[in-house]
Amino acid sequence: MIPRMKRKQCLSSCLFLPLLALGALLGCGGRDGDSASGGQKLVIGVVAKSQSNPVFQAAYKGALAAAQELGPRHGVEVEIDWQTPPDEDPQKQAEAIEQLARSGARGIAVSCSDANTLTEAINRAVELGALVMTFDSDAPESARFCYFGTDDVTCGKRVMRELAQAMGEKGIVAILAGNQSAPNLQKRVQGVMEELASHPGIQLLKDGVYFHEETPEQAAEAVNRAQTTSPEITGWAMIGGWPLFTREALRWPAGEVKVVAVDALPAQLPYVESGHVEVLLAQDCFGWGYRSVEVLLMKLLEDKLPEGAPLLFDPLTPVRKADVADFNAKWAKWLGGE
Repeated sequence: MIPRMKRKQCLSSCLFLPLLALGALLGCGGRDGDSASGGQKLVIGVVAKSQSNPVFQAAYKGALAAAQELGPRHGVEVEIDWQTPPDEDPQKQAEAIEQLARSGARGIAVSCSDANTLTEAINRAVELGALVMTFDSDAPESARFCYFGTDDVTCGKRVMRELAQAMGEKGIVAILAGNQSAPNLQKRVQGVMEELASHPGIQLLKDGVYFHEETPEQAAEAVNRAQTTSPEITGWAMIGGWPLFTREALRWPAGEVKVVAVDALPAQLPYVESGHVEVLLAQDCFGWGYRSVEVLLMKLLEDKLPEGAPLLFDPLTPVRKADVADFNAKWAKWLGGE
């Protein structure tokens, strides 16, 4: 028989242990978990269009850098949960957004492959308590609180303006347009067409807007197939730099066909040096990740937004042959020498 005092101690212990276990579960399962060091831990999900596209690999590096640099400044540990499909698939993006919200991600940054598909997923994530912002490609009708990236109509206009100058204001152009469902690319094509109207000596090839899967190989194939079947093309307005992520993608002598393209990643820069590309218009691909994490932290921890929100436009940076060395040095710094 257990003495009265020992029975009380036993009962207290039996009650205490389950409560302790429950407390541990609550502490681990809440949206604001504790890190191993005892500080607050925030999970931020990043859902880009595809892992195969180098611009989004750069965005991932930017998000990781922001987590490492900005987390300590806010007194939190920031974990980046990279939930990007291998190749473009808006349905998989939608599933990733909801999964992140249900698993406790406090903030989510997404580049939308298809705004119509992702609007509902974003709204559901917000209902579940996550803050959602977009980068690179927006879903303006959704409950996202902010967008960071290029002003896409202006981008398309700038591509065409630079191309017209390189072509001497005459010739036949084609547009390399990427994913037909991506809202950012639709707006860039719109910008190219609007600017083209201001250059009467230049005509768009009939059916000269080429959509394709956003992989380097598919893009290079689309360009070279079009150039073979329509050798009258004397200029390419590339609203994304997809084919330039592969070697020897442009199969004509340097300068014979004028090219202006968006983005200026390391793999693209040799085309400027060789003279195959007149100018690259650099987006802040690294900043897509870095700035998204920065904005999410500002909103989550301070309930503030940067000036200009909800539309945070980042200007394009022209990269010509004289700028290649400096831009290579920037990428070496951004990517840690990779």
